[in-house]
Amino acid sequence: MEISYWVSVVSIVLLFLVSGSFSIDNFHQAFPIVEPDPGHTKLRLSREGLEAISRITTPIAAVAVIGPYRSGKSFLLNQLLSLSCYEGFGVGHMRDTKTKGIWVWGTPLELDIDGVRTSVFYLDTEGFESIGKSNVYDDRIFALATVMSSVLIYNLPETIREADISRLSFAVELAEEFYGRVKGQDVAFEPAKLLWLIQRDFLQGKSVKEMVDDALRHVPNTNGDKNIDQVNQIRDSLAVMGDNSTAFSLPQPHLMRTKLCDLKDDDLDPIYVKKREQLKELVASVIRPKIVQGKPLNGKEFVSFLEQILEALNKGEIPSTGSLVEVFNKGILERCLKLYSERMGKLGLPMPEQSLRDAHERSREEAMKAFDEQHFGRHHAKRSAEQLDEEVKEVYKNVIMANEYQSSKLCEALYTQCEDRMDQLQVLRLPSMAKFNAGFLQCNQSFERGCIGPSKANYEQRMTKMEFHSVLPIKSVREHFKMNLSLMLELMK
Repeated sequence: MEISYWVSVVSIVLLFLVSGSFSIDNFHQAFPIVEPDPGHTKLRLSREGLEAISRITTPIAAVAVIGPYRSGKSFLLNQLLSLSCYEGFGVGHMRDTKTKGIWVWGTPLELDIDGVRTSVFYLDTEGFESIGKSNVYDDRIFALATVMSSVLIYNLPETIREADISRLSFAVELAEEFYGRVKGQDVAFEPAKLLWLIQRDFLQGKSVKEMVDDALRHVPNTNGDKNIDQVNQIRDSLAVMGDNSTAFSLPQPHLMRTKLCDLKDDDLDPIYVKKREQLKELVASVIRPKIVQGKPLNGKEFVSFLEQILEALNKGEIPSTGSLVEVFNKGILERCLKLYSERMGKLGLPMPEQSLRDAHERSREEAMKAFDEQHFGRHHAKRSAEQLDEEVKEVYKNVIMANEYQSSKLCEALYTQCEDRMDQLQVLRLPSMAKFNAGFLQCNQSFERGCIGPSKANYEQRMTKMEFHSVLPIKSVREHFKMNLSLMLELMK
């Protein structure tokens, strides 16, 4: 009886695992495709959402909505899909389970794009700047949405802040960087078309396009202010989207925002309803199939592409958007500089100048290669690489000075030993030229072997002078001795 009971339980569990994990009967619902790990620092794939996508055999396009926490992204997506809050994406004020990670609506819209039947998926992303998450996590969500989508809707309440521009530019840099890192070559995917969506009733006399253009315009910097220069670099990093960006304004649908899910179109502001339909048409006009390396992706290919990107993002040491790309590279730059310094620090000084130059070139090449493999930001990598090169040169200058000091110290000690030896030979009662020559030859050989580095040439000259000045007194003494000997011989006659 007991055995039969447990057999039944195991059978039910196995049936649940087989059918529940990998078989979906109803795709007319939202599925997670990317979820956070328990620590909200990295992302992992969800098989339910991937199954919804991988079953598609036609080319795929994705529309992703990104933006701040509780800015109405899920409601906007439901409006674009003509779904109510009760059947579409979960809306924040209705449910405790607000969007975590990235979710997909399981039933794509079928559109004819340039004569090609295309399946368009809509993606909802977790809002950034919410409590209990790291900036690194937000950046991964941002970058992944940038890579996956064909149209990226940046949903912003009220206005465009500098932080919004900074975050988006960094997401674009990350997306490019990590796809390039996955493939081991330059970026080969077409960037998403960026749609700045400003939810605002009044634009103070400006069109939304003028507002975006003003926000992205370079700030004059006649005095070379580094902070302004940095602000302008952020805007440059968005150049990858070029003419692919557009702007659209959407008024509030109703003053009672918490009641929106219970309102029908007849209850909403007519201007909002009209603009919403225009937004649908705009998205449909700019959407294109996702192209990677010149080829549109079907469902399975799209999932494979997503898996590669996510793996690269999770492996990478992604900094946060608190600073800009050059600052993000600071930690990597410091590690590469440390690598160079450690290689040079292992050299036994003093050493010949040419040997030191060769060691410097090898160590520099190793450090620059490490930087090329790890740096962030394709557009500003050159500047960071130049900075690393300059700092390597400064370290090299210090190594040159240390080599000169150690060379001078060593050669001076050897020279002093030779000088003392020559002084000893000079004070002999009967100096011997043969002994002197033998002594100097031995001393000189020891000097030649031991004195190395940049100071050697200088001390070789001093050795030559020492030999000349040491020989003169000995010759003088010998001549004086010969004269006295000759005089004594004459007197003895």
